[in-house]
Amino acid sequence: MRAIAPLTVPLLLAAAGAAWCDIVSNSASDGQVSAATPASGQASGSATGLAAAPDLSPYLPQADEVIVRKSERRLYLMRGGQVLRSYRVALGLIPAGAKERAGDFRTPEGRYLLTRRNARSDYFMSIQVSYPNDQDLRRARHQHVDPGGAIMIHGLPNSLWHPPDYYATADWTDGCIAMSDSDMVEVWLLTRDNIPIEIRP
Repeated sequence: MRAIAPLTVPLLLAAAGAAWCDIVSNSASDGQVSAATPASGQASGSATGLAAAPDLSPYLPQADEVIVRKSERRLYLMRGGQVLRSYRVALGLIPAGAKERAGDFRTPEGRYLLTRRNARSDYFMSIQVSYPNDQDLRRARHQHVDPGGAIMIHGLPNSLWHPPDYYATADWTDGCIAMSDSDMVEVWLLTRDNIPIEIRP
């Protein structure tokens, strides 16, 4: 099982009011939880795997916006216009350009919201990005294509397909925004549902 920052585990348990087994799911290999299937990127957790963000405002600073700068491979948690935290991220296999259609392996660009959370699927702790937005849908209709969906912020696969070092340096997702498991725990704890996320080139 990959290491998680030691201070975040008790906070996760106390804040969510759940047993560890309710947060870390049923992967026999490493006990991790997740977002989407490798082949399609579709969420695979059951309804019981979807979790609302716990109210941690009395204990931890809460971000009011997320900014992703694709060219920097960085995700920033913002609060009052200031950077609260910064994380290295991996993008889709074809990182340049905005996502336009299903299967193009690109990460979207634009303004979205962080919506539902999935604690039980194939990647560690996922938070869904509300792609496609209205602009994405209009473009897809104009081009007569499927815009795709199921774009998530998530950690590593429960069952690694490559050596661990690969994930620290490569863009490897189908279009999602991926990070280390310990960073994903922090993002989960420091964000609330429906805060804005802006993904920039």
